[in-house]
Amino acid sequence: MRFVWQFLAVFAVFAFGGMAVAAVQDNPWTTLGLGLLVSAIGVLIYGWVVRRTEKRPTTEVGRKGAVASTSWGTLIGIGLFVMVILNIAFLGGYHVHGMGSAPSAVGLVGFMAAAAVTEELLFRGVVQRILEERVGTWISLAFTSVVSGAMHLLNPNASLWGAVVIALTAGTMLGAAYIATRKLWLPIGIHFGWNFAASGIFSTEVSGNGTPQSILDASTSGPVLLSGGDFGPEASLYTLVFALVRTGVFLWIAHRRGHLVPRGRRVQQVEATATLPH
Repeated sequence: MRFVWQFLAVFAVFAFGGMAVAAVQDNPWTTLGLGLLVSAIGVLIYGWVVRRTEKRPTTEVGRKGAVASTSWGTLIGIGLFVMVILNIAFLGGYHVHGMGSAPSAVGLVGFMAAAAVTEELLFRGVVQRILEERVGTWISLAFTSVVSGAMHLLNPNASLWGAVVIALTAGTMLGAAYIATRKLWLPIGIHFGWNFAASGIFSTEVSGNGTPQSILDASTSGPVLLSGGDFGPEASLYTLVFALVRTGVFLWIAHRRGHLVPRGRRVQQVEATATLPH
């Protein structure tokens, strides 16, 4: 029942918070404020329901090291996207036509923050964490990755290839970041950094959602396997390569720290004290 209560509580914030932020996205400053509010409420609700149902401190969203870990994650996410977009541009698949709209980027900070926080609380904090106790690290990581990819099939310009790449890259990389640190702040930062770089800085499509132009007025073209097509650079082969490499690094760190959980072992037994990978 703890899974049911936690899932319902966090999903409510995910669903209704997402709808609320989407409803005001034409006003960038309102979107910023509401997005940050939804993010804070999501963390508070997650902490409350986990404490109520598991009778333990919620160390995975503890305040110690939260800012540093989220900041590092954001830099990693931005850095990964920069590597992808530079490779696409090198082959002539990314074009900057001029400056776009800075206010739009302001709104995207709030929009992407709400999405990153609520999705990571739901998929890594609830689903992967609890499932890991039953079936171990590998099956829980695979399952949440597949579900993350399948969810993106509901997006307006979704493609099966894009969903597969999301499952193999974002799903596994974010799950591995959680396993490496046993905190949710690093995957939240990576998720936000990637999405904001794609939308708020380089003005590319994000998961086929019809993302508006922001700081740069830009477009992509060329083979779908390289540019990602209408789904965005998330569906690029470059994303697949760079994200899988980073996933391997996180899993190596998790192995060194003894965070890979065999089936039936409680996750709390390997709870990390460090918040950042070395």
